[in-house]
Amino acid sequence: MKLADRLLLAVIAVTAALLVADALSGGAVGAVMDGHISAVAAIIGRFLGWIGWAISPFLFIALLSALYGRVMGLPTPVSKLLRRVIMVLDAISVTIGDMVRWAALALVLVTGLIVVQRYVFGVSLTKLQESVIYLHAILFLLSSAATLYNGGHVRVDIVYSKLSDHGKAWTDLLGVYLALIPMCWLILITAESYVGGAWRILERSRESDGLPLVFLLKTAIPVFAVMMIGQGFAMASRAALTLSGETPPPSGHDNAEHEL
Repeated sequence: MKLADRLLLAVIAVTAALLVADALSGGAVGAVMDGHISAVAAIIGRFLGWIGWAISPFLFIALLSALYGRVMGLPTPVSKLLRRVIMVLDAISVTIGDMVRWAALALVLVTGLIVVQRYVFGVSLTKLQESVIYLHAILFLLSSAATLYNGGHVRVDIVYSKLSDHGKAWTDLLGVYLALIPMCWLILITAESYVGGAWRILERSRESDGLPLVFLLKTAIPVFAVMMIGQGFAMASRAALTLSGETPPPSGHDNAEHEL
């Protein structure tokens, strides 16, 4: 069993345990969480924000390494550091991508169930219908980094495929620092008040019988941005190694091409 599957089962088990405990306690567990989760989330959010600002200058290591390594060659410690970071970031993206891949199956099954309920039995459940939105958002937002690792994002570029390895490395490097990271950083800044407000009030569905987890759904937006920044840094680090005359660790796209 993959690590991603074990983590997913752990998440499901913890969620089920909390639901059972809440039912047995007559809603006491839910009441405690409602009373404290906003304050705890605010503290965690500020802490994560400070960490983000503190490590943001390190995002330029790949760019500086590419410029220095292109002329002087990369020192061995820097090369090893970039390789280690690439492996860690790739593993995180792939593991989360493997976890949320089950959302695709769940999306198909839930959609089919909704159709049968509505047109065969004349029943319509708001929670079930809203779960489609949750599954769709989780699938596409949290698998985007793994898709980038595997080279699955659409490229409207007829030139890239004809470039040399160094030309592709320069294109990837500039794309990460001029497009990907700035856009994801903008998403994080914009989402701060949007997601923070949802957590302050523990935003729920507008429907009385809908899912009470809108604040968790909105949290997927900054998580997506952080994951894309991380995978973009891994891409830039691969480009830095290539421009320095070294062979970078293979990406999922490289492995797929090798298999073909």
